[in-house]
Amino acid sequence: MENRSFPELEQLEKLIEQFGDRARCEIIEQITYKDRQFPIHCLSLGSSSPDVPVLAFFGGVHGLEKIGSEVILAYLQTILQLLDWDEEFNARLQHSRLVFVPIVNPVGVYRGTRCNGRGVDLMRNSPIESLGNTRLYSGQRFSAKLPWYRGDESKMEKEAQALCRVVHKHLFDAPLSIAIDLHSGFGLHDRLWFPYASCQTPFPGIAETVGLKQLFDRCYPHHFYKIEPMSQEYVISGDLWDYLYDEFIDRHGKQHVFLPLTLEMGSWLWLRKSPTHLFQRHGLFHPLLPHRQQRIMRRHLTLFDFLYRSLLYPQKWARLSNQQKDQNLQQAMKLWYA
Repeated sequence: MENRSFPELEQLEKLIEQFGDRARCEIIEQITYKDRQFPIHCLSLGSSSPDVPVLAFFGGVHGLEKIGSEVILAYLQTILQLLDWDEEFNARLQHSRLVFVPIVNPVGVYRGTRCNGRGVDLMRNSPIESLGNTRLYSGQRFSAKLPWYRGDESKMEKEAQALCRVVHKHLFDAPLSIAIDLHSGFGLHDRLWFPYASCQTPFPGIAETVGLKQLFDRCYPHHFYKIEPMSQEYVISGDLWDYLYDEFIDRHGKQHVFLPLTLEMGSWLWLRKSPTHLFQRHGLFHPLLPHRQQRIMRRHLTLFDFLYRSLLYPQKWARLSNQQKDQNLQQAMKLWYA
C-alpha cells in the first residue's frame, strides 16, 4: 500500500473540522484503491430550502489538475473567515446555498494522474457521444492504458455518479443554479466554458449565458477570461456537464435555469518563463513556483463573488423577455456559431 501524504485531503478535512456546524458536511462516496479508502466530501452552506439559488464548486475531476482543488480550498478558507464578521455575507447565505466538492477524483489527485484509480477519464465517462469528431482526445474505449479512456459504456464510474448525485440533490430543483468546475492544462488564457462540449450547437440556455457574459463584461471590462462554448476549442464525448444539462432540460424544460460552467485555467502561460517545468509531472497543469501558486489562489475571487451576486440578483441576465432572448441568441450566433 502507498503511504505518501495527501495534503489536499488533509487540508479539506481540517477545514471541515473548523466549519463545525456552520456547514453541512457528508461523505458522498468512498473510493477503494490498494486497500485504502479515499472519501469524496461534499460541503454545503446556507439555506437548505429547495427554492433558493445555488452556486456549486467542483475540483479535482482530473487528478493531475490539482490546482482546481487548491483554489476551492483557498476560497473555503476565505469563507470560513468571512463567517466570523461579514454580516452581509451571512445575510446572503440565508437566501441561497453554496455547495463544494473540492476533490471529485481523490485517487487521481493522490496519485497525480488525470484518470481515476481504474484508468478512466471522468470527463469522458458519460454516455454522451460527440458529433463529427473521432480524435483520440475526444475519448476512447480501446484501453485504459491509453489516455482519455471512457470506461464501461454501461455504467459510469463511482466518482462521476457521486458528482451527478450532488447536482441532482442541490441544483436540479433550484429555480436558478450555477455549477463551476475548475480545470487546468490548456491554453494561454483563462477560459470560462459552457455547454456543449459534444457538438457545435447552441444549447438551450444560451440566451441567459449571453446575458451573464454581458453583465460580467460591463462590471469588469478589463477581465482576463475568454468566455465561449467548450466546442469552440475542441469537441469531446462523455462530458459530464453535457449529460447533466440534457437531464436537467428533460426534467424541467426551461422553467428553471441551470448553467454549468468550466473554468479552464490557462496553464501554458505558467510555462512561458519556466519551460523546463514541462518535464515535471505537474508542470503543464500546476503552477510549481510558490508566487505563481499564490497568484492563482487569489486570481479568481472576483469571478466567484460575481457569480454569487448574479444568482441573488438575476433580473438582468436570467429573467429575460422573449425579445431579449431573441436578441441574445442573435448575439451568440455572431460571437460563436457563425
